[in-house]
Amino acid sequence: MRYPDGGGLTAKQRAVREQVRFEAAELFAQGVTPPQVARRLRVSRKSAYAWHARWREGGVQALRSKGPSGRPSRMRPHWRTWLAAELEKGPAAHGWVEDQRWTLARVATMIARRFHVRFSTAQTWRILHQMGFTVQVPQRRAAERDEDAVATWLKETWPRVEKTVRDQDAWLCFADESGQVLRPPKARTWSRRGHTPRVSVRGSGSGRISLVGVVCRRRGHRTRLIFRMLVHHGRKGERKGFREKDFAVLLDAVHQQLGGPIVLVWDNYTHHVDAAMRELIAARSWLTVFRFPSYTPDLNPAEGVWSHLKHSLGNLAPCSLDELAALARTRLKRMQYQPGLLDGFIAETGLTPAPP
Repeated sequence: MRYPDGGGLTAKQRAVREQVRFEAAELFAQGVTPPQVARRLRVSRKSAYAWHARWREGGVQALRSKGPSGRPSRMRPHWRTWLAAELEKGPAAHGWVEDQRWTLARVATMIARRFHVRFSTAQTWRILHQMGFTVQVPQRRAAERDEDAVATWLKETWPRVEKTVRDQDAWLCFADESGQVLRPPKARTWSRRGHTPRVSVRGSGSGRISLVGVVCRRRGHRTRLIFRMLVHHGRKGERKGFREKDFAVLLDAVHQQLGGPIVLVWDNYTHHVDAAMRELIAARSWLTVFRFPSYTPDLNPAEGVWSHLKHSLGNLAPCSLDELAALARTRLKRMQYQPGLLDGFIAETGLTPAPP
């Protein structure tokens, strides 16, 4: 990438620009004209002629970088270190409790409070970009999440899970539930500038499909996905979701398909931890169960399955509940034949297997 003349360049960019000027000097020495140099180096003719004039007067030394142009920045290096740490704490730590957004005005105010120097919004934007900060859409995270409990689980419980898997030569399985209604998730699409695209969806109607999936991994075997679906049309007497016996039947099917012991990790959903489920688990000697900390969907690879499924159903045209169930089943079966994709869902959680 070629950079235009002028200030605002970083030290790395100035070094790259200086190297381009040195290349131009070599071409000038060979008798290449400024317009030809401009074409070869992909720079403007104005820059090529200016470099040629400086080269004729002072040679290669005249093309060396003179350092950053303009006045020195008022933003000291140790200020940037402090600012990065404070931004990680969030706006609420600095008195903005009405929302959790960092704006340029708030950042400038925070700097002024600490160092008694006021930067404009344009200067603040430039400072943040130089520090590696960009405008991003945040991920949602439950306020009830206990980060200390998560850290303790990763440090203490996860090694126990891996040890149990190694000792039993078992399948490591991650289970989770999800659901989908006829109103599809939004997805990006092309449209004429200034005209927001519209997607027709069902505004009324009842019913949903309930899903439960198990992502299964074992060393030396391809990663597997096993799922079950329940369609609820909103009729009287229909089951609305999976209960303890349904989970037990699914686990029996998983054990029959995989063969060998199973180490299951899932969340603290009511039907996972009640007395009926504990009794069903105790009756299966081949099953060992661990539980994730509360509010940690980012640790469960099965969440990646649901995210991928819902992304594929984006902007879905109106259809019946049975058609939606057929589409979801097709998408999930397609994932069953993509073990690399399932491995990616596991890698995304950071729960990478320890060396044997």
